[in-house]
Amino acid sequence: MSFSQRLDEIATGFERPFWVANITELFERLSYYAVFASLARYLHEVLSFPTERATNLTGLFGGLVWFLAIFGGAIADRLGFRRALSLAYLILAGSYFLLGSIGASWLAPVRNLLPLVVLATILLVLPPLGVALVKPCVVGTTARASKENVRSIGYSIYYTLVNIGGAIGPWLAGVINEHLPTAIVFRMAALSVFLMFFVVLVFFKEPQRSGETNTASIAETLRNFVKVLSNPKFMAFLLIFSGYWIVYWQEFISLPLYVHDYINPATNTDRMLSTGPLVVIALTVAMSVATKKMASFSAVILGTVISMVAFAILAIHSSVIAVYVTLVVVALGEIIQAPRYYEYISRLAPPGQQGTYMGFAFLPIGIGSIIGGWFGGRIMHQFAEVAHQPQRVWWVISGVGVLTALLLWIYDRVVKPSGQEAAG
Repeated sequence: MSFSQRLDEIATGFERPFWVANITELFERLSYYAVFASLARYLHEVLSFPTERATNLTGLFGGLVWFLAIFGGAIADRLGFRRALSLAYLILAGSYFLLGSIGASWLAPVRNLLPLVVLATILLVLPPLGVALVKPCVVGTTARASKENVRSIGYSIYYTLVNIGGAIGPWLAGVINEHLPTAIVFRMAALSVFLMFFVVLVFFKEPQRSGETNTASIAETLRNFVKVLSNPKFMAFLLIFSGYWIVYWQEFISLPLYVHDYINPATNTDRMLSTGPLVVIALTVAMSVATKKMASFSAVILGTVISMVAFAILAIHSSVIAVYVTLVVVALGEIIQAPRYYEYISRLAPPGQQGTYMGFAFLPIGIGSIIGGWFGGRIMHQFAEVAHQPQRVWWVISGVGVLTALLLWIYDRVVKPSGQEAAG
């Protein structure tokens, strides 16, 4: 097939809902990562939460998305994608605006009624509710509004736009924080997703079903959750791999605080967090080609080792340049392990349960963020604030990552889950 024919396939292979949904996803990711990049410092410096409380709340914000997404598909399927997306963007717009307004005078009556930590916790729980609805709608629309011959390209477009949003969001947050109060980041995020509410209402048409199996009901999802819990091999793998995400999420949880307090307070930590997504966008295809002959589990272990050891760079030499090098190396490890991780789980699932298992593949991401918030705060407080040895923070973090890689290697050698021997 010629290049022009392939372009024609792409031009005619996607219905309008595909483009509308994926463009709104770009702005949703932009908003989410702008907020996530600024959140730890906003809580610590603007709202005056102690380091441990700020990191706990940041980890909660990042982790709840992945737990709630398990049930988001069931809700979106029953509401319909158009109504679910509209509701999601309204929830996101309202919650981001309120987060950025916690210190505003007009919210004083609410602050007088509730302790600040309770108010902040409530408002941080709301955005994950919206995100949990957006993801299944966009992925589902990509499946329904793409012709079979270009569907894989459709998912590549989706993944690319997600990373573009992940790169632009922190960069925009950095620009705003250089000239305006941090609260404006949250209001920019609110405006971005509020505009997507109108885009959905005006341009999005409910994609037609094409005979695919309906999303499970919430009751069925709960039964599937029990099935996953009853598979000790799979659960052991998910729990071990959560260690990767406990370490990985320190980029957003501990790193901004560390850079500001112990390296250079003038550093634009938000813009710094655009580094990883840019590397992912630039090198994912090349890295996939370079590692395609590697067994899936071996690639997962290799990527884990690379990402986890990267944080030791900061322990050896704490500087702004070292931070950027760390972020690049972490991203390299991520693009080695991420595709193969999902491939591994698809083979680990018992026959007929691939969908269920793939849905729960996101659990380590959520577990890692919630535990990572607690973990990052504890070690930042103990080693940086109490012992005044901040570089030891990164030795501990990297050590947890290396232990995760070691446990993965032992798991592969000892457990040898069925279906994996041939795949490696």
